[in-house]
Amino acid sequence: MASAINDFDDGDDADVSDINMTPLVDVMLVLLIIFIITVPVLTHSVKLDLPRAQAEVNRVEPQTVTISVDAQGLAHWDEVAVSEAELASRLQAAAQQQPQPELHIRGDRKAEYESVLQVMAAAQRAGVLKLGFVTEPGAVSGP
Repeated sequence: MASAINDFDDGDDADVSDINMTPLVDVMLVLLIIFIITVPVLTHSVKLDLPRAQAEVNRVEPQTVTISVDAQGLAHWDEVAVSEAELASRLQAAAQQQPQPELHIRGDRKAEYESVLQVMAAAQRAGVLKLGFVTEPGAVSGP
């Protein structure tokens, strides 16, 4: 069905300017057949009468323990002052609980870094896995 446009009668063959639609139609028919075959397979489902059950989510919220370090470097376990030995024993007991409580460390702005670091090291030695720092929201002020 291809026709050549020939403006000259001198016998030269001109290029065919029509688009050959046969490959496009072949591809489209193959795709149509594939979709016709696969759509019923995708929508097929098995009818089941499933049993009914009432289930409640059992959320076990881990308790949180706040350890505060004041400006003098003294540790407070949930606002109760504790010594280093008592802090270590309480951390050991907290590490043995299942699930472990979350440990929140609050350090005073004027507390020495070493005193906060000692609390962190004691928690690590005790085996506490969940450790976080509590800060006050707001703009950071310069030194």
